[in-house]
Amino acid sequence: SVAGGVASAARAVLRRAPSSPLHAELSEQRRLAIARTRLADYRRVRDAFGGTVNDVALAVVSGAVRGWLLSRAEPLRSAASVRALVPVSVSDLAGASRSQRSDEHPAGSAREAPSGGARQVHPLLVDLPVGEPDSVLRLAQIRYAMASHKASGRAVDADRLVSLSGFAPPTLHALGARATSGLTRRMFSLVVTNVPGPQFSLYAAGARMTEMFPFLPLTEGHAVSIALTSYDGGVYYGINGDREAMRDVNVLADLIEESLAELVAAAGSPAATTGGSRRQPRGTRPEHR
Repeated sequence: SVAGGVASAARAVLRRAPSSPLHAELSEQRRLAIARTRLADYRRVRDAFGGTVNDVALAVVSGAVRGWLLSRAEPLRSAASVRALVPVSVSDLAGASRSQRSDEHPAGSAREAPSGGARQVHPLLVDLPVGEPDSVLRLAQIRYAMASHKASGRAVDADRLVSLSGFAPPTLHALGARATSGLTRRMFSLVVTNVPGPQFSLYAAGARMTEMFPFLPLTEGHAVSIALTSYDGGVYYGINGDREAMRDVNVLADLIEESLAELVAAAGSPAATTGGSRRQPRGTRPEHR
């Protein structure tokens, strides 16, 4: 229920994020890495297992962070999670968007809607299930974690955001970064911003922009941040890491592409079905946390 989701969110705020290599004292230098993926792959996974493109993106990040922690020989229990701060859009246009099929992205626009409604960004804490070894069950748990937000009616359709804001992914990522300022650094381990961009080519002086990679500033005490933006059929990741704490930032970038490939392979398996259902390997059911 919505009330249960609100209570769960309140408990998440009160709990501290566990100790993790994602927490670090920051140096003055950074390491950057990028990952390239295709929007069609996210839609294929969504169509096979249900949810939204944004759910799939968060599941991809979960799988990548899991692989990165394992590469560092971090012990991972099956119930292990990494708390991510995911800025979400809050809009008075939500009622209109609820009637549409939604591929929600977590960030909103700062510009005024045509009706004069203000745009806002709200910080949402989501526990990424990095202890779950099965990619499809990770996605199922992400879908469950995001359900209360979707049920609240505050999510805004991605196409509506783009039409209202024009070409403004940098502004939207900046708003997402600003949304973290009201929370203490121990309440979350990672910031993930996801901003929809135009699904057509843009040009400057006759030259076509082929790709764009967003980068999110690091918040105090956090070793890495992840930002992603869709543009013209692609989904592009920018990973910003502290130079000392994230010497292996390229490993995390490679694992993002591998994590998506794992979900795409699962979506293409005979056990995967369309229409919102999902595979349940080994006859198990996900334990929603």
